[in-house]
Amino acid sequence: MEALILLTLIGIFWLVSPRRWRRVIKLVTIVALAGLMVTSPGMVQLTTWGLTVPLPADRGEQPDAIVVLGRGEELRERRVDLIHKLWQAGRAPRVFTSGMMDAQPTIERLQQKGLPGSILSGESCSRNTEENALYTAAILYPQGVRKIILMTDSPHMLRSFLLFRNVGFKVMPYLSPLPDQWNSLQQITVILREYVGLIQYALMGRFRQRSTSELKHPSSAILEKFTEWNCQV
Repeated sequence: MEALILLTLIGIFWLVSPRRWRRVIKLVTIVALAGLMVTSPGMVQLTTWGLTVPLPADRGEQPDAIVVLGRGEELRERRVDLIHKLWQAGRAPRVFTSGMMDAQPTIERLQQKGLPGSILSGESCSRNTEENALYTAAILYPQGVRKIILMTDSPHMLRSFLLFRNVGFKVMPYLSPLPDQWNSLQQITVILREYVGLIQYALMGRFRQRSTSELKHPSSAILEKFTEWNCQV
């Protein structure tokens, strides 16, 4: 429908415009149609599929912990609901939250949902996905946690999966949907940003496999940050 309205308007401008403007109208038409195609529901589904098809299926294995990544207040409540369901189903022996602005609020909401504080912990130091993985591993790996359910939204999952796998975890992805109220433009913006992020992380070597020694003995920089920022929750 949007494409039909657009083409109708462009056709009217084409008929009433001087000949010298018609080349500009052609260019505007191409750009506008490309924009509509990129933000169409079909394109959202296709690009999301490209980010999720490499991920392993959840086979119902029991994890050592569920790790939930923060992605802002708008996405937090859906994740809290999903973790609550996993806990009720007996798949949440402990829950670890990661993210500077989300770790503590997520724990508080989970406690309000009835999860015992004894199984909840997290870190509020991380400011990006790489730090999510590194700081989570610095706390959980020395504690013997090896198998995790990792929860984040579908666009963000592949990059997160690769990072957490390369810091020593066996990762079982658990997808949290994007907000229902987001339109196609909002969704495709997040999705395309993830494609760029994957390329950027790969070129910068951020998917490097960490050695067992690095994992058992976190760097002094990470440990100092934990102390200075008091960010273990």
